[in-house]
Amino acid sequence: MVQAVDATSFVTASEASYQAKKTATLLKTLNVNALIMGEVGVGKKSLAIFILPDAPILDASNFDELLTSIESCDEIIITNIDNSPNIKRLIDTINESSIRVIATSKSFFTNDFINDLFSVKFTIPPLIEREEDVALLVKSFVKEAALLFGFTKEFNMDNFHADLRENSKSLRKQVTMTYLMQDIGDSELMSIMENYLYDKMGSSSDYRNFLYLYEVPLIRAGLAKFKSQLQLSDKLGLNRNTLRKKISDNKQYLEE
Repeated sequence: MVQAVDATSFVTASEASYQAKKTATLLKTLNVNALIMGEVGVGKKSLAIFILPDAPILDASNFDELLTSIESCDEIIITNIDNSPNIKRLIDTINESSIRVIATSKSFFTNDFINDLFSVKFTIPPLIEREEDVALLVKSFVKEAALLFGFTKEFNMDNFHADLRENSKSLRKQVTMTYLMQDIGDSELMSIMENYLYDKMGSSSDYRNFLYLYEVPLIRAGLAKFKSQLQLSDKLGLNRNTLRKKISDNKQYLEE
């Protein structure tokens, strides 16, 4: 069983993340260039900072600023190197400057230039493949939210399904919002909706256009609670055909 630890915000409760951290720890002792690959929110940047804690961090899309920094630094972290508008020129500048680079990319990224520059390349799996990490991250984000809002309440895990579409990025947002909203009252909820709708209203079809904001959460909650359209139609006092039509009309939201 891998011990759960936290290094530079990179959680290593799963075997996959433990191995990624182990590779990063080795890279701290070696003067080699490395490329860390993986989806948004898997912890690439955290590991890069762990390897080079004092290095400047620049996104590859900021091309001119990046080239200037390369010429004036001994080491650098380049995020999203796959977004570089001129990868050959970037690699040539790095080689001419003899600078040490730790880079990240959002997907598997390889070509002759990349292969020549980076002697070490490794991929961090998405959180959907790191179940142990998800549980630990939820606890960490709850503590973060409690500190942010000054609350001491327990986090309600009932019906909580982790949003891993953008890994830790979407999970942090979900936990923070859920923690804040779990004790919200009618007046606070209506105030949020009022502020949301204020800048969006203006057409002659606003009632119909924004009805989904009421219907979708009602249908989602009802299906989760009552488990069937038949029971939900009864609880809502709707004809089953009417409920089916509303589900069909809001299919794009209900299938998320």
